[in-house]
Amino acid sequence: MKQETKFKDTEIGMIPDDWEIDTLGNHTNLIKGISYRSEDYCSEEDGLIFINLKCVRRNGGFRKEGIKYYNGGITEEQFVKPGEILIANTDITQNREVIGSPVKVPDLKNDRQMCISLDLSKLDVTSKNLDSNFLYYYLMSPRARHFMISNGNGTTVVHLSTKNVPNMIIPLPNMREQTAIAKILSDLDSKIELLQKQNKTLEAIGQAIFKHRFVDFEFPDEEGKPYKSSGGEMVDSEFGEIPRGWGVGTLGDICEITMGQSPPGKTYNEIGKGTPFYQGNRDFGFRFPTRRVYCTAPTRFAEEGNVLLSVRAPVGNLNVAEERCAIGRGVAALRLNGTQHGYLYYLLRATQSGWNEFEAEGTVFGSANKSDVQGFKVVIPPNKSKEQFASLIKSLDDQIINNEKQSRALISIRDTLLPKLMSGELRVSATGKLPEVIE
Repeated sequence: MKQETKFKDTEIGMIPDDWEIDTLGNHTNLIKGISYRSEDYCSEEDGLIFINLKCVRRNGGFRKEGIKYYNGGITEEQFVKPGEILIANTDITQNREVIGSPVKVPDLKNDRQMCISLDLSKLDVTSKNLDSNFLYYYLMSPRARHFMISNGNGTTVVHLSTKNVPNMIIPLPNMREQTAIAKILSDLDSKIELLQKQNKTLEAIGQAIFKHRFVDFEFPDEEGKPYKSSGGEMVDSEFGEIPRGWGVGTLGDICEITMGQSPPGKTYNEIGKGTPFYQGNRDFGFRFPTRRVYCTAPTRFAEEGNVLLSVRAPVGNLNVAEERCAIGRGVAALRLNGTQHGYLYYLLRATQSGWNEFEAEGTVFGSANKSDVQGFKVVIPPNKSKEQFASLIKSLDDQIINNEKQSRALISIRDTLLPKLMSGELRVSATGKLPEVIE
């Protein structure tokens, strides 16, 4: 059912006539985090959960991987609870993708207290006329992102002018509509999160299978029994004991390696012109890179199924190319000789810690060159063992790919709906059903 509505022009553009606007400061208190020292960090067992800048995703969202632990001084107001809204006060990304980005404090399902660093501020909602979940999603909208970015000062390190944040103008539908808007977006996020959790579980299963066969050497022998524990013959090597018939070699022995190269910056764009271009770890996702930059004059390529290795800080991170793409100098593309591509990805995952030594080699940041990649030593099993593993893992990896496609489709839907819902171009019912188009 379509319904008619009238719009009015406001400081933040056209919004429905029955919506109001107000400053953010009339509905929230902004509380800065803790000024801390590196020596205040501690082990997980000895401190508070410390939410910091590394917990903020580009353009919003929480990264659990960024959590640290803290045992320094703190005031009561700097503690945070699940569901509270944080924003980033600092940014070191090239395009200011983090400054002012919102984070919703997660429910980590434990009784540990959580606090925030000085790089973050808490937006404590104090008004009965503002739903905190609605605020979280509004802070992801293009209008809010523009405000935050324009209030960031600095070049290499950008600092948010937090004194101006309370002056941000926000739309205020009635509370039922705010809740309904937030429900649609949070339901989409829940589905995305579920698919991403499934993929992490599936990959963990793949890693466990790889470890069982190629680290513990319990692959099936000719009688179908676990090789090592059934008395399979082992021989000495520089990696310790390995099965007889296996060898030690390098990635250069088993892979075709292409080192990335960065064309002139004037050939880059973000409007989809040319070839998808991955410059380094910044473009990496959980398993597959995210299209962000394109290049009209690429010089080095990765092919579909190639393993992408980050060769500049942090060295050793991995992704897989979904398509033919261009690669910059922060990336190497590896193709296993033969057809067992699934094997190569899990081999590099299992040996990922071996790249740690390259993190300390650069004067400013870690890096690895082609000789380093070619010379990286690995245990090499017979081709038959690699082929068996690749066949076993195929259905699992296919499910990861399918989940990733679904997740990206849902992200696209969410990102399309969000600005329309926040401007009133699309309206929702109080039950949070699909939006009704306003004409």
